[in-house]
Amino acid sequence: MKIGNFDLTKDATFIIAELSANHGGKIEIAKETIKAAKEIGANCIKLQTYTADTLTLDCDNDDFIIKGGTLWDNQKLYDLYKEAYLPWEWHEELFAYARSINIDIFSSPFDKSAVDFLEQFNPSAYKIASFEITDYELIRYTASKMKPIIISTGIATIEEIQDAVDICRSVGNNDIVLLKCTSAYPAPLEDANLATIPNLAQTFGVISGFSDHTLGVNAPVVAVTLGAKVIEKHFILDKSIGGADADFSMDKEEFSNMIKAIRDVEKLIGTISYNEDVTKIKGREFSRSLYVSSDIKKGELFSEANIKSVRPAYGLHPKYLNNIIGKVAKKDYEFGTPIALEDIKGN
Repeated sequence: MKIGNFDLTKDATFIIAELSANHGGKIEIAKETIKAAKEIGANCIKLQTYTADTLTLDCDNDDFIIKGGTLWDNQKLYDLYKEAYLPWEWHEELFAYARSINIDIFSSPFDKSAVDFLEQFNPSAYKIASFEITDYELIRYTASKMKPIIISTGIATIEEIQDAVDICRSVGNNDIVLLKCTSAYPAPLEDANLATIPNLAQTFGVISGFSDHTLGVNAPVVAVTLGAKVIEKHFILDKSIGGADADFSMDKEEFSNMIKAIRDVEKLIGTISYNEDVTKIKGREFSRSLYVSSDIKKGELFSEANIKSVRPAYGLHPKYLNNIIGKVAKKDYEFGTPIALEDIKGN
């Protein structure tokens, strides 16, 4: 499965820098953030495509006031989304700019009109946000565009995740990535439950990854060790920009450190290897082999008194010790001579 030119079946992890609301209302900040993401080695920059009117109602009823101990308590939903949204008229320039510096770019649509709008830019993938996983018609319509579809599972039950996967497959789209996600901002470490990552892949037959809202680099690094092939993290050029998502976003230095840690972990994980070619094993010469430990005359018996398993490994493998003990020496051997296979043949 590929997103753009990136093959998710290979060893590397696809790292998404989520721009979200971290643009400060200025397109130049958005472009500088894209440039920074490219410089530090992110594979992709992701936008969010919505307006306040496509997400909620401009209503003052209590239902539309945020509560529950979030960063945005007591704000009206409409006002939050109006502040945070990325203007649609910026998209053409941002897509063109990202592609000009060779970093992938796509977006999260939040309704059908956003999908229709984004199609003109031929994005390499689509992302369904955590809170949209219950919008089955949005998933169906987005999946029908036959691009890889990445779905965060933060608020979903296992039945809803299965529904989302089934909907994608029902329209013929099997390029599905499910992201483990804890929809809290920031997310407590004890709620991450990263063991779910390999289970998502096994249970639903998809590629799995991690959309991270925790603080620091530990969670995404652990996620990669558990098999996450996609990591998504909120990225801000500088936290002084402020905004709705600044408190749980990584700045350039933090994001760079995360990428480096992930790439180091990929090297550590490597591939399954059992050292089949002993000639390529570094340090193999410091293992043991069979050597003459005391001068032996022709006709004498090899014994534990004159043959020992010692370092280095230029002699015969120690597994042959019992094969040589008790056999007759066919020639003289000096102290320190390595035993060879021919020394025990025909005897």
